[in-house]
Amino acid sequence: MAALFGSRVRRLRVAAGLTQAELGEKAHVVASRITQVERASGARPTLELARTLDDALGADNLLVDLWPYVYRETFPDWSRRFIHLSERAVFIKQYAAHVVPGLLQTEDYARAVLSLDVLLKSREQLEERIAARLARQERLRSSDRPGLWIVLDEAVLRRPIGDRSIMRGQLTRLLEAAQEFRITVQVLPFGQGGHEALGGSLTVLELPDGSEVAYKEGADFGQLIEEPSEVKRYSEIYDRLRAAALPPLMSLDMIRSALEDNREASVPSRSQRRRLAQEQLQQPGGWRLRRGGRRLPRQRPRP
Repeated sequence: MAALFGSRVRRLRVAAGLTQAELGEKAHVVASRITQVERASGARPTLELARTLDDALGADNLLVDLWPYVYRETFPDWSRRFIHLSERAVFIKQYAAHVVPGLLQTEDYARAVLSLDVLLKSREQLEERIAARLARQERLRSSDRPGLWIVLDEAVLRRPIGDRSIMRGQLTRLLEAAQEFRITVQVLPFGQGGHEALGGSLTVLELPDGSEVAYKEGADFGQLIEEPSEVKRYSEIYDRLRAAALPPLMSLDMIRSALEDNREASVPSRSQRRRLAQEQLQQPGGWRLRRGGRRLPRQRPRP
């Protein structure tokens, strides 16, 4: 699909009488990036670049419509059909066992999570995965946005991913998302103990025709369940998880608590520590240490 996208860009560019350098100037990228796109080498085009190229070449959304098929190639085979169905879903119900679901991840958090994948082959593939994940979030801002109900295991809040600033940004994003239209966030606390979805994450998609599909996912595998009787079983498991989780308002309190735990401690600078020590020594009855360790009263300065 990346090769097909590239060939369409080249055909449109030639028809418009533009060189790669001229098209790059119109798209605000270097000429070598246009070469990469046309040859399907390097990082795959982002949605933003597809839109820019579409406008520059007057493609009437041809490149934008083709782009989703390009970015799906950045994911393993077993997840592509799930992604396709997710784009059509009218309601998405997710239980996240280990990390924040991709639809609500910040860019920094997504990079930290995806960097842990031992199957990554290159830096370029990492950037492709990040771009694809962020592009999927755009549907939450569209007019046909799906309903989204997220149940987070408490481990998602407590396990540090990246540094403290990354976790603070991600937890803040969760609090903001919970205030958005058609998004609900709950937390399943440790105190609830074991449950039927303990092995990994679970997603149930409601499709436009009213049918549902389920998707189980682990660290390096995924399974799409479409058999109605099996889907019904997983849908019931999700409903029990949702019932066991904290109510939305209490869940937000737990997220805020995790956010407080991830704040950096205020460490005084060297000059601040020196000034503080001097102030303490100047207090009435202050003491000072001599080399031998014997404490002597502070001497008054001579007149």
